[in-house]
Amino acid sequence: MESLLERISVNPKVCFGKPCIKGTRIWVSLILDFLASGSSMEEILDNYPQLTKEDIFACIAYGAAMSRENFVDIQPAA
Repeated sequence: MESLLERISVNPKVCFGKPCIKGTRIWVSLILDFLASGSSMEEILDNYPQLTKEDIFACIAYGAAMSRENFVDIQPAA
């Protein structure tokens, strides 16, 4: 997991400090949004050919690490 997280960069001078895939300006959250919306890894790689499968796995690993430290308050269904 640590080696995957090395693929993520957080720099206040790049993309407003949002976590990006290192060497790009592609936000981790963008990739996670694509995956959550049902896009396949292959579709993402076709649209962003500069990325690798490991970059996408790094985004997932980053999201998992963040969820261990933070949470989103989701209201129960009525």
